[in-house]
Amino acid sequence: MKVVVVNSGSSSIKYEVFEAARCTSVAAGLLERIGTADSRLRHRWIDPSGSPAEIVETYPVADHRQAFERILAATDRERGLPDVAELLAFGHRVVHGGERFRAPTMVDASVLQALRALDSLAPLHNPANVMGIEILRDLYPGVPQVAVFDTAFHHTMPPHAFHYALPQEMYRDHHVRRYGFHGTSHQYVVREAAEFLGITLTRFNAISLHLGNGASAAAIEGGKSIDTSMGFTPLEGLVMGTRCGDLDPALPFYLLRSTGQAAEEIERQLNQDSGLRGICGAGDMREVERRAAQGDAPAQLALEMFCYRIKKYIGAYLAVLGRADAILFTAGIGEHSALVRGRVCAGLTAFGIRLDERKNAGVGRVISEIQHADGAVKILVVPTDEEREIARQTLQAVCTARTPRSQP
Repeated sequence: MKVVVVNSGSSSIKYEVFEAARCTSVAAGLLERIGTADSRLRHRWIDPSGSPAEIVETYPVADHRQAFERILAATDRERGLPDVAELLAFGHRVVHGGERFRAPTMVDASVLQALRALDSLAPLHNPANVMGIEILRDLYPGVPQVAVFDTAFHHTMPPHAFHYALPQEMYRDHHVRRYGFHGTSHQYVVREAAEFLGITLTRFNAISLHLGNGASAAAIEGGKSIDTSMGFTPLEGLVMGTRCGDLDPALPFYLLRSTGQAAEEIERQLNQDSGLRGICGAGDMREVERRAAQGDAPAQLALEMFCYRIKKYIGAYLAVLGRADAILFTAGIGEHSALVRGRVCAGLTAFGIRLDERKNAGVGRVISEIQHADGAVKILVVPTDEEREIARQTLQAVCTARTPRSQP
């Protein structure tokens, strides 16, 4: 039996097929530039001989329904996509679950209605996520659809961590609170790290750093999130590729008055033109590092600001946790930038955080320990796999739904 994980975005559909028994990947693909004349499908799978294979196709795709139809037409059973008899479930990434959805959820008509009501909380992501669910429910009416939420892992935050210091009616009437994101990634790497270190998950304290184009930190106590850097939206927290992160809340009002720009334009700039891109003109950390090494002052500043903000959150979360078994680096920058890891950990020896530069430079594609032998706190690089985590949670939801409840 197979589980298909789907991430339906505004202009792309990413998917991956997992063998349910071992949760191993057997095929994956991406259809991008939906709504254009040169939409591209790239599909990879393992052929019967065990060798990797790939197809790349380009054609017009008008909308998401046609995109799914194109994917299904190009990826038959021999290319890793199961037929209906083999399909156990579809697992869908949904960015925002609001306060209602705190665990993977089997989708029915009432759940769909509730999901649509959350569009205002994540207008750039949720509508496309829900559209994917609706289309696949129509194409595969007998196959379970499971929604897995980026926000769910952070619902263990206590009230003093998720509330803003605002009038209570803003929370009560408008659901304004800190939700946190990247939950599937944080949950995956925390579990993997605890298992790697041989620490029972319920006794595992860590600071998880998901560092990519989007970036967030999470304080983990007993395997659960008790605080995280992103808030009501993914804009809060760390410096990111194009997002500003933490900001004086009065600044947007000042910009409204002083620039004459519309609120929507300022919001767009904070999300798309700020962060690394705003500081030095490049949103990709690889380019920032290249320029910084050549002496480019704005790139050097961007790199320093990025690492400084992370270090501040580590200090704050150490104070909140009291103790940490490990610092976890994950996602594109966290997994691949030895320079960023080194700068983030520099100067933290007083807290038991001491990096081994030789180990840091030799990280591969597996979980790696990079702390110095004298370091009291483990420093791990943990490759994330959000799709596998969604597959696991989808399996959990399906198994729970199929387990008969005991009679009183």
